[in-house]
Amino acid sequence: QVLLVESGGGLVQPGGSLRLSCAGSGFTLERISLGWFRQSPGKGREGVSCIVGFDDSTDYADPVRGRFTISRDKAKNRVYLQMNSLKPEDTAVYYCAAMAAADYCSLYAQNEYNYWGQGTQVTVSS
Repeated sequence: QVLLVESGGGLVQPGGSLRLSCAGSGFTLERISLGWFRQSPGKGREGVSCIVGFDDSTDYADPVRGRFTISRDKAKNRVYLQMNSLKPEDTAVYYCAAMAAADYCSLYAQNEYNYWGQGTQVTVSS
């Protein structure tokens, strides 16, 4: 059974940084693609970044491009989201998700992600 557990959220001032971690079990990273999504109060869940299992190619949503970096540690079966230059509008619950496909990932087709973590809160405020 696939299990995803996020950690690393918290309160940070604007301009600060956080690194989110997603620990996975029940799969190997080469055979699965992963994404980070977020949901703010009153808004729908949106894609933030994703990484393809087969070749480590990545994609980013325009609001975070150049500030966030997704990466993975195959040995630890973990995926990270390094978030720099954080803004108040980045405040949200961040979710890690996995899809049973290794050759692509998507920021938009959320229904293609089969497994989801419980989420971790990120609050950017002074």
